[in-house]
Amino acid sequence: QVQLVESGGGLVQAGGSLRLSCALSGRTFSNYAMGWFRQAPGKEREFVAGIGWSAGRTFYSDSVKGRFTISRDNTKNTVYLQMNSLKPGDTAVYYCAARNQGWASSRWLEYGYWGQGTQVTVSS
Repeated sequence: QVQLVESGGGLVQAGGSLRLSCALSGRTFSNYAMGWFRQAPGKEREFVAGIGWSAGRTFYSDSVKGRFTISRDNTKNTVYLQMNSLKPGDTAVYYCAARNQGWASSRWLEYGYWGQGTQVTVSS
């Protein structure tokens, strides 16, 4: 059974940075593509970034491109989301997700495993 545990959320001022981490256990991490999603109060779940088996295959939503970076360390079974130049509009609960495929997807329905979420709050 795949388990995902996120960490690294918190409160930061606009323009600041945070790094989220998500550790996968229970299965071979390198067999899973990973994604980050977020959900703000009253809004739908939104794709943020995805990374395939190969760390070179990454893609981002337009709203975070150039500010956020997704990466993975297969030796630590962990995926990261480095968030720079944060804006109040980035405030949300951030979730990592895993799918047993070689490539990531922007569609949340295509992920079978989810973490519990970590709150990110950006103050103006």
